[in-house]
Amino acid sequence: MITEELSRNVATAWGDDGKRWLRDLPGILRELLRDWDLRAGRPFPSSYHYVTSVTRGDGAPAVLKLGVPSETALAGEASALAAFDGRGAVRLLRTDLERGALLLERVAPGRPARDLVPARDAEATTAIASVMRRLHVPPPPDSELPDLLTQARAFDDYAARHGENGPLPLDMVLRAGGLMRELCASAAERVVLHGDLHHDNVLRAAREPWLAIDPHGLVGDPGYDVGAMLFNPDPGDRDEKPTALVPARVEQLADELAMPLDRVVAWGFVKAVMSDVWTAEDWTPGAGWSPISRAFDVARLLAPRLP
Repeated sequence: MITEELSRNVATAWGDDGKRWLRDLPGILRELLRDWDLRAGRPFPSSYHYVTSVTRGDGAPAVLKLGVPSETALAGEASALAAFDGRGAVRLLRTDLERGALLLERVAPGRPARDLVPARDAEATTAIASVMRRLHVPPPPDSELPDLLTQARAFDDYAARHGENGPLPLDMVLRAGGLMRELCASAAERVVLHGDLHHDNVLRAAREPWLAIDPHGLVGDPGYDVGAMLFNPDPGDRDEKPTALVPARVEQLADELAMPLDRVVAWGFVKAVMSDVWTAEDWTPGAGWSPISRAFDVARLLAPRLP
C-alpha cells in the first residue's frame, strides 16, 4: 500500500510527523472508509500523498486523498477547490483536515494533457489555457489562501544561503525575485490561482472537456499560472526538443488568454527560476547532484525577451 517513494518523500519532508503518519496510515484509511461509507479501489501513483480510487455508499466513484495532517498543502488544496466550486476543477466532496483527508470527484476518462505532447502540443496548450480561464475567480471574502507575493521569499532565501556559491546563477535568481515583485505590484486583478497548472494536473473529463486537479491554492496575478506549463511535462528531462516548444506556447497563451505577451514571458521566467530555486533547497556543496532542470533552460530561453 505504501510505496518506497512515498515513504522516503514523506519522511524527508515532514520528519517525525511524516514517519508517524506513515505508521498510522493503514488505520486512518480503515477509519475513513468506515466513517465515510467508502469502498477502496485501486491506489494512484503519488509522491507525497496516499491517493486511491473509492466507491461511495451510493455507488458513485470518487477519489480519497490522504496526507500528513500537519502539512499546509491539503488545506490550501481544499480552500482552492472550494473557491473553484467545480468550475474548471474537480469538486471537493468532503474534508477532514484533522485526519488529513480530502474526498474528491473522480475524473473520467482522466487522461492527462501530457498525452498530447509533443505531437499535439498546441491542443494541450489550448486545454490548459481553457482551464485557466475558468479557474480564475475572485477570492472569497473569507479566503485564507496565501498571497502569491509570499513566494518571493524563496529567491531571498536562496541568495542568503548560497550567494555566488550556489548551483544557480545568482543574477538570474535576483532578477526573478525583483521581477516577481514588480509583476505582483502591477497586477490588474487578483484571482484564486491553481499554483501548479501543468500537463499532469489537467485531465480529460466528461463533465467539462478538461478539469484540473491538485491545486496549491494562492491569490494573486492571473499570469502566475502560465509558468509551470512552459517547462512541463517531465522537467527533469533536459532534451532540447520540449524546450523548443516554448516560444510557440508563449505566443499561444498570450493570444488565448488575452494577456500581454511581455507578462507571459516575465511570469514564465519567474516561475521557471523559482522551480529550480525550490529544488535547490535540498542542495548542499558536494551533494553530487544538480538542481538545474529544463525549467532553468526555459528561463535562459526567455531571459532575452524580458521587458
